[in-house]
Amino acid sequence: MTTTIQSLHARQILDSRGRPTVEVDVHLSGGVMGRASVPSGASTGAAEAHELRDGDPAQYRGLGVRQAVANVNGEIARALQGVDAADQRGLDERLRALDGSEQLSRLGANAVLGVSLAACRAAAAACKQPLYRRIAELSGETGGTGELLMPMPMVNILSGGLHAGRGMDVQDFLAIPASARNTEEALHHIARIRSAATDVMAERGLPTLLADEGGLSPGFATGREALQLMVEATERAGLRPGEDIVIAIDVAASSLKGPDGSYRLAREGRQASARAMMDMVRSWVDEFPVVSVEDALDENAWGDWTTLTSELGSRVQLVGDDFFTTNLARLQRGIEAHAANSVLIKLNQNGTLTGTLDVLALARRAGYAPVVSARSGETEDDFLADLAVGTGAGQIKIGSLRCSDRLAKYNQLLRIEEMSGARFAGMSRWAVPKANTTARNAQVSP
Repeated sequence: MTTTIQSLHARQILDSRGRPTVEVDVHLSGGVMGRASVPSGASTGAAEAHELRDGDPAQYRGLGVRQAVANVNGEIARALQGVDAADQRGLDERLRALDGSEQLSRLGANAVLGVSLAACRAAAAACKQPLYRRIAELSGETGGTGELLMPMPMVNILSGGLHAGRGMDVQDFLAIPASARNTEEALHHIARIRSAATDVMAERGLPTLLADEGGLSPGFATGREALQLMVEATERAGLRPGEDIVIAIDVAASSLKGPDGSYRLAREGRQASARAMMDMVRSWVDEFPVVSVEDALDENAWGDWTTLTSELGSRVQLVGDDFFTTNLARLQRGIEAHAANSVLIKLNQNGTLTGTLDVLALARRAGYAPVVSARSGETEDDFLADLAVGTGAGQIKIGSLRCSDRLAKYNQLLRIEEMSGARFAGMSRWAVPKANTTARNAQVSP
């Protein structure tokens, strides 16, 4: 069947926070249509691709995306008519050239990404391929193995920071089902610990309100209290801390940075230096089964990141989110600086599918572990699940086992596991304390 683009149509829809976002339909001349919608973040890095908002206070407090929609329906649609949707790299390069700015600020990364993903889905449908197999082929073109791999999930249990109205200083405490043998068992383990955490909090009279990504928001003053509850909930669920369940933390330190350069831990009532932040993280790793820490330091603290990696990189996964922003140049600089040993992969930070695959390829060459991730403002689009499986990333971070925008992706993982027979990553590819050593000797040119 032909994969020539006949027309595009975009619309404004609402995301999981009730805020506008872009949805795009790509129609091929053979009658096939692919649809994709674009997520939005709360904790965002300065180097992310630009999300175009209208700024009209009378419409969704300025958060409307009518201009991004108009850009798809007008300029982008005219430029892509007759283009082959199966040529994903050519299509994405054309989109970047059409925009003409480094961060896709003219047309909007939300407009560009919606088209990029919808075109991929349309091409897969036209070729009668599952989306994850189409992505595996594209990943193979950038140096991937082409192997399908079910990712190990890291799942929000407790949330604070910008995801929960600053109820806690640290943004997320996540559970990783280390002993799970497949996706179904992994999600069952998580459901058990989340239910147990809810019970413990209710017994203590703590609020069980939901944060943006479905995590519980107890409002603890310190990270240590949250980690203690994670361990208690694991045991209450009949699981073993450090064996069945291990812990990941998303500090989101850039959102804590004050104008004086210190980190403001408002719930603790103190300010912390970079050295104090590193010591705090080290104490958590020493005392609790913490195996992954994301954005422990500010996105521009390059020297501090190198120090932290030299001190803890052989013990835990150190993930760059705002630090790398799924940006090829920033990841390469991190590799050269021996900073972090893992990269969070967010499609809308980059702006195109092939741009995201290039970042994954560089991470793979350098031994940096990728973590495919959702955003705090999500839609029911389940593209992310296929991306994680098709690229063989080995890890996925979607959010908690609540809310349809999160469950759509978890349910898609269950379907893919059943349909594809892909093996489950487990902890074998997840735990990567040697990645930093590997990175020092890697070829880092893209």
